[in-house]
Amino acid sequence: MENILDESKTRLVESAMKSIANEHLRLMELIPYGEWAALIPVITQAKRIFIMGAGRTGLMMKAAAMRFMHLGYEVHVVGETTSPAIGAGDVLIAGSGSGTTLGIVNAAETTKRVGAGLICFTTNPDSRLALLSDHVVRIPAAEKQGRDESISKQYAGSLFEQSLLLGLDALFQTLWELDGSPASELWKRHANME
Repeated sequence: MENILDESKTRLVESAMKSIANEHLRLMELIPYGEWAALIPVITQAKRIFIMGAGRTGLMMKAAAMRFMHLGYEVHVVGETTSPAIGAGDVLIAGSGSGTTLGIVNAAETTKRVGAGLICFTTNPDSRLALLSDHVVRIPAAEKQGRDESISKQYAGSLFEQSLLLGLDALFQTLWELDGSPASELWKRHANME
């Protein structure tokens, strides 16, 4: 009896994995890749890069911060105690599915006030965050509060968060390819106190 239950659970996990992968395959057909490519000169010309997101989106943004640091950029995660003031010549890269997260919108307003650049990743191109941004990348995933199962059967903003991570990794991969540095050079910047 236990083996039958284990097989049933195994099939459920496999089905969930395939469902999530299929959502990403559908989403990949809708991604505005030109919006992503337009970020390359903004990032490469920035004096410093500031990264911000809340909740699970914030974790995806922190993963990107690590990769940009590996490429040699000066990167700061907003909210960390060592993050300095943003200024002209810098860029804030913010992720918010709704584009309405108050702390992120407030940071965006500060960013614009001091003359720094602003990039946002969102599902909502009409949001306050998007309207403030110099560059908006729309990720056509379901919004956290919306349960549009034709887009995603996953809980809350999972598809947005996962797609954000995949897209940021693709952006990193592109920047790395354009940079031409060998992996051994990037590895020198990898944390050695873990």
